[in-house]
This record gives sequence, structure tokens and C-alpha cells, in this order.
Amino acid sequence: MLVCYYASKYMRINVKAKPNAREESVEKISDTDFVVSVKEPPVKGMANRAVINALAVHFGIGSVRVKIISGHTSRQKVVEIL
Repeated sequence: MLVCYYASKYMRINVKAKPNAREESVEKISDTDFVVSVKEPPVKGMANRAVINALAVHFGIGSVRVKIISGHTSRQKVVEIL
């Protein structure tokens, strides 16, 4: 279990990625947990890039401010929002 860390510069959230979805969506489960559905397949980092872009749009920030901290090859990810 990972707790969402709020510091003056960033927050960390838990993300469950769902690649190969019919439509893209970001669903907030709790303050620290999100489910992100993306159309891209989990091949060569395509789904990870799509997850980053979907979260950036959801939070209204640039994609360079969203970083996957752990879970690059897993559906369960820890993402840092700067």
C-alpha cells in the first residue's frame, strides 16, 4: 500500500493501467488511486506514454510533469505528478 505524498513540489499516485481499451478514460477511485484506460497496446512503451498523456490531460498539466516512478512493465504503477 502506497500513500499519496503531498510535498510542495509533487504528489505520487497509484495507477492501474488498462491497455487495449475501447476508449480512453481516467477514473478516480480515491485520492491516491486511479484507473487509466488507454487504446494503445503494451508494446515498446506505447501504453506507458499514453497513460502519461491521459494523466496530463486529466490534471491539466504538461506531459513532461508526469513521470512513472515504478511499474514500467506492470499494470500497477506509481506515478509522480510534478
